[in-house]
Amino acid sequence: MRIVRFAHPQGMSFGVAEGQGDAATVAQIEGHPFAEIVFTGQRWAMADVRLLSPILPSKVVGIGKNYAEHAREMGGEAPSEPLIFLKPSTTVIGPADPIRLPVVSSHVDHEAELAVVIGVRGARSVSADQAVAAVFGYTCANDVTARDLQKSEPQWTRAKGFDSFCPIGPWIETDLDTADLGVRCEVDGELRQNGRTSELVHPIATLISYISHVMTLLPGDIILTGTPAGVGPITAGQTVSVSIDGLGTLTNPVVSA
Repeated sequence: MRIVRFAHPQGMSFGVAEGQGDAATVAQIEGHPFAEIVFTGQRWAMADVRLLSPILPSKVVGIGKNYAEHAREMGGEAPSEPLIFLKPSTTVIGPADPIRLPVVSSHVDHEAELAVVIGVRGARSVSADQAVAAVFGYTCANDVTARDLQKSEPQWTRAKGFDSFCPIGPWIETDLDTADLGVRCEVDGELRQNGRTSELVHPIATLISYISHVMTLLPGDIILTGTPAGVGPITAGQTVSVSIDGLGTLTNPVVSA
């Protein structure tokens, strides 16, 4: 099931995306998607609505250097334990929303990632075996990073935390086998990143368990699982697209502040 949050002539709602191409529609549901899915009977053509970020998390938990090749391109090795950091909820934007380049940085990179969305049970001190029960679904994400600031400061909050630095979408897929998915990033049609989730150093269940022993994961929280090698700079006027097998494509324009 593909869960969306969308703007329509009557306001904003959650819904279920159905169909493909010109025949795609959005069926409105009552309330939020963590309860039993109940359809209102209202349906719109996908072309007549605007997709928003599919969820508004209380927090976004990032994982650094979780692909060995990316760790090496950053000048090191993958850590023996997950390397976690936080992105503010205000970094989150949706499909087609602009990534805004801050004036204090001269080098901002894209980072294509598979994102895990935590479900209604949440997660607190769960084992890896229990982790799958905490997952609501998955979506595409772009862990936008001011690389020059990241390299110049001992912690990553500023480099990762600017408004608009966490595009997610276009929807949450609730039924997906994530063992070996292609994760790609294109900038103006040029392929920059091309990895697979089978290459994750620390698998998803391990990440959920590890993080949940540090902080309680609440419904709707996002875990960014790490980015493949090939990260690179983006500039105003460009368009960045993150594509993941089974999840579609998340596209965002890049603009100056």
